[in-house]
Amino acid sequence: MGRKCRMRSICEERWIAMVAFVAVSSSASLLVACPYRSMFSFGDSLADTGNLYLSSHPPTDHCFFPPYGQTFFHHVSGRCSDGRLIIDFIAESLGLPLVKPYFGGWNVEEGANFAVIGATALDYSFFQDRGISIPTNYSLTIQLNWFKELLTALCNSSTNCHEIVENSLFLMGEIGGNDFNYLFFQQKSIAEIKSYVPYVINAIASAINELIGLGARTLMVPGNLPIGCSVIYLTIYETIDKTQYDQFGCLKWLNEFGEYYNHKLQSELDKLRVFHPRANIIYADYYNAALPLYRDPTKFGFTDLKICCGMGGPYNFNKLTNCGNPSVIACDDPSKHIGWDGVHLTEAAYRFIAKGLIKGPYSLPQFSTLCFRNVSFGYFNS
Repeated sequence: MGRKCRMRSICEERWIAMVAFVAVSSSASLLVACPYRSMFSFGDSLADTGNLYLSSHPPTDHCFFPPYGQTFFHHVSGRCSDGRLIIDFIAESLGLPLVKPYFGGWNVEEGANFAVIGATALDYSFFQDRGISIPTNYSLTIQLNWFKELLTALCNSSTNCHEIVENSLFLMGEIGGNDFNYLFFQQKSIAEIKSYVPYVINAIASAINELIGLGARTLMVPGNLPIGCSVIYLTIYETIDKTQYDQFGCLKWLNEFGEYYNHKLQSELDKLRVFHPRANIIYADYYNAALPLYRDPTKFGFTDLKICCGMGGPYNFNKLTNCGNPSVIACDDPSKHIGWDGVHLTEAAYRFIAKGLIKGPYSLPQFSTLCFRNVSFGYFNS
């Protein structure tokens, strides 16, 4: 029996314990908070609906040029995909409007999205003090400060601001992935990267504690995706050593890191639930919601690991010529691809992940169906 089996047993025990906990103590508080009135979101490019786009003059990120946005919005929307993101599908499932970016003229009673492309959980100074270069100054702390500024404005203009916050869903990311991405892309050792895991998790936990102190009651906290199946990682760490790949073409050691981080994050969330028994802290298992797409792509209508918008190489990806470059032509049908641009996924893939979180088994504790206005989830099939 190896480490994986032990980790699986721990995970199974946690799932059983949490299901029992929810049934006994959390269902009542969930019912009080449903349906959610609004959403507030923090994170990076997996959740940014336009903040970096609206704050960049002129916009320079490759996500800000066609064919980004072509599938659903039919124009560039500031999202790093061909269409909607997980946050958009969650909003739709709640019967809420798509969450507007903080820099986009939000309505305080509808919530706001503070996520920024490239953002990290840790502050810029953390990396600077360690001699690590990162291309962003947007951190979870900065996003949290924006929320506090919004909250001040909300409470000055509305007498029921605390009720709005209590009845809102807070989406905590995904955040933290870039903290590791920047290190992996610089090919730091796995030992060094693992040493930063506690710092990242502490930053996320601190933000959760602060939000609960400000009135938040329901928080969804995503884990990391299976980065060993990500085309940019498969390209950077390509090797002739076939033993490093699993039978689905993903790099095993990178996915093992994702499992390691997610396990540590879930352990921290378990502690937070003890400290905050009146809050609903939901783990969103992005990793296992996405993994089936890579293991059996044809079952979900996808082809293989090749991305839709790229050029060259075994995965249709070139690090030097990104999607958004005029010389790069997107595929005819993004819905047949898991990957969009080598880093981000297609709307079709995000739809399946969101469905797994909302309707399937990949949230812990599982959402009550009473929390969703669109109970038929028909749009997932559209």
